[in-house]
Amino acid sequence: MRIYTKTGDKGMTRIIGGSKVSKDNIRINAYGTLDELNSLLGFTITTLTNEPEIQAELEQIQQQLFDAGGDLATEEGKRPYKLTSEPVAWLEDRIDIYADEPPEIEKFILPGGTGAASLLHMARTVARRAEREIVGMQKVAASNQEVLKYVNRLSDYFFAVARVVNFRAGKKDVFYKNSELVFRNKKK
Repeated sequence: MRIYTKTGDKGMTRIIGGSKVSKDNIRINAYGTLDELNSLLGFTITTLTNEPEIQAELEQIQQQLFDAGGDLATEEGKRPYKLTSEPVAWLEDRIDIYADEPPEIEKFILPGGTGAASLLHMARTVARRAEREIVGMQKVAASNQEVLKYVNRLSDYFFAVARVVNFRAGKKDVFYKNSELVFRNKKK
């Protein structure tokens, strides 16, 4: 297998369906950011040596990110989309489980704590950037709508998991000192 195609030498690439597009195309930016997120997760996994369940979940998310990126790289109707609503529901389930573990918060917290939690917060912000890029892409090109839902839930998942990682390590959340009350307990 040849790694290089030389198509990029002129600033172009092919998307699934055969069209050539510029490497700064909004579609390329969207799935490129998912690729960046996937790489960040690969490194994050290496820091979670005491959390095999979370490592396994992050690896599952890496698989799902490949599906999501492939769907964004696909021209409408050229092949069936891979990402379904099931990973969105799975993320929601995991978020609900993790949200109940650390103490409730009502204010914004500063990203940080352990190294692993800090990386999860970085993943959260990269996911939010990907979400913004997907929204922009979907204004000009049809794509799998489940990808946007998935990436939206993914950033919430990273927030919840970062808090759990810190909690399990005995690191307390550091509150943003000028924060208003922003989170409300839905159970009250």
